[in-house]
Amino acid sequence: MMRRSSHLMALACCAVLVLAGCKTAQEHAADVEQASHAQGNKLTVGTVQREIRVGMSSADVVGVLGSPNMVTTDGQRRESWVYDKISTSRVYSESRGGVRGLLLGGAGVGGGVVGGGAGVGYESGSGAQQTSQRTLTIIIKFDENSAVRDFAYRYSSF
Repeated sequence: MMRRSSHLMALACCAVLVLAGCKTAQEHAADVEQASHAQGNKLTVGTVQREIRVGMSSADVVGVLGSPNMVTTDGQRRESWVYDKISTSRVYSESRGGVRGLLLGGAGVGGGVVGGGAGVGYESGSGAQQTSQRTLTIIIKFDENSAVRDFAYRYSSF
């Protein structure tokens, strides 16, 4: 009997240790939120606000934002560049934990041994996911000398 209770005590201690390492759904949600904000890209509203200036050359704009998605010209043959970015991100975090055990025992009966056993187990999991979409449209208008004469942007996140 002493041996069986010590096995059960050891199993209970293992269960507590394994479950202590599991994350709650709220902790997963926080991880997902942090990961979605950590994704970086140079085509952002902040980059436009910090870097793009009237009078800037078209080569400098390409250096900051990269190549545009679309280039058009007006009646005076001045170029307008459009950067259009639509992104969908899905972030998922999950953890699983559990304990499985098999208790074995035996007793001597007559000239042989009769065995016995019992299985126990527990399994748990939690997770969180977040899906978001963002759109960014930047329009940059150039003058006759290929310098920025005006720019505008529109941003949405949902």
